[in-house]
Amino acid sequence: MTGAALRVEDRGDFVLATLDRPEKRNAIDLAVIDALHELCASLEAHPRTLVLRGAGGAFAAGADIAQLRERTAADARAGINTRAFMRVHALPMPVIAVLEGHTLGGGAELAYSADIRIGTQSLTIGNPEPGLGIIAAAGASWRLREIAGEGIAAEIVLTGRILSGDEAFAAGIVTHLHADGDAAFATAVAIAKRVAALDPAAVQASKRVLGAPRSAHPQVDLTEQAILFDSPEKHRRMTAFLERKQQR
Repeated sequence: MTGAALRVEDRGDFVLATLDRPEKRNAIDLAVIDALHELCASLEAHPRTLVLRGAGGAFAAGADIAQLRERTAADARAGINTRAFMRVHALPMPVIAVLEGHTLGGGAELAYSADIRIGTQSLTIGNPEPGLGIIAAAGASWRLREIAGEGIAAEIVLTGRILSGDEAFAAGIVTHLHADGDAAFATAVAIAKRVAALDPAAVQASKRVLGAPRSAHPQVDLTEQAILFDSPEKHRRMTAFLERKQQR
């Protein structure tokens, strides 16, 4: 799939989706949201690891303010960005975000929806929405707290604090930090290739249990494990492991 707002490429071990509005620092407009829904529909039907990045040295500088200014209370209740980002987060295989330059507002919330975030030294990430008379309502208020903890989440959401790449790494918002986007993308590719070597059913089950509420454990883990224990792929992989061990 190729679109003006979101370029989607099949890279074999993963799907690469690039936010491609560099003249707007990849601000998220309705065209991007529609493209994300189209991409999610494809990955829900045919699960693959997704790598998200932005073109032109930025991930996404926020939502498109010109469009956001015209949205109404009904639009807020519809959760235009929220629903798209929740769908990204719920994809069956891992989502990896490469964060370079401006990653603000809605762009930060899209980044928070990824499972793994890789940053660069140029990264600036945060939620300045209250300065525009709105709140960060597309995931920051609950997802950021789970990622970085109550204190950092409160300072970002309540004060509009913008974190540098080093600060985001220290807070655990990104788990890798690189000098530039090329190095960050190379790490994303390496992670995607590592995932591709695993059993897809086990990866998808791992993502489901990781996202389950605390009250669902341990039963959700045991249920998923019971399915995998009876799978031919589990038997094949364990047999191959034991045969390799015997040959050493």
